[in-house]
Amino acid sequence: MAEHTSSSITIEAAPAQVMAVIADFARYPEWTGEVKEAEVLATDAEGRAEKVRLLLDAGAIKDDHTLAYSWKGADEVSWTLDKSQMLRQLDGSYRLAPLDGGRTEVTYQLTVDVKIPMLGMIKRKAEKVIIDRALAGLKKRVESGTAS
Repeated sequence: MAEHTSSSITIEAAPAQVMAVIADFARYPEWTGEVKEAEVLATDAEGRAEKVRLLLDAGAIKDDHTLAYSWKGADEVSWTLDKSQMLRQLDGSYRLAPLDGGRTEVTYQLTVDVKIPMLGMIKRKAEKVIIDRALAGLKKRVESGTAS
């Protein structure tokens, strides 16, 4: 049974600025570390990604997969695995909460399950590495002002 891992970080920017970086999938290889390629395959009526192909290299977990995205207002996006070579499950979400002073608390939740046998502690470590690097990369990207 898959368990989820989650972590939060505070970013010195408004939620809209943070979500703009999260929604800019084409630039993920520039800041996420694990994502080597990203391609939006389908968008919704508002132009937000609905299906995205990602080439992932997270050490113990390497995969070329497609995720289906679902947007909840302006402050939450979640995804589920659509198809994959190696993964059985890759579900996650970013939830943004505004804080005083124009800051944003970002909570990233992730559940990973692989098709090949892997110890639970190795899966959880991979989830933690993915989350920690993604949150650190997101914070650096948003706060550096290099986001378009």
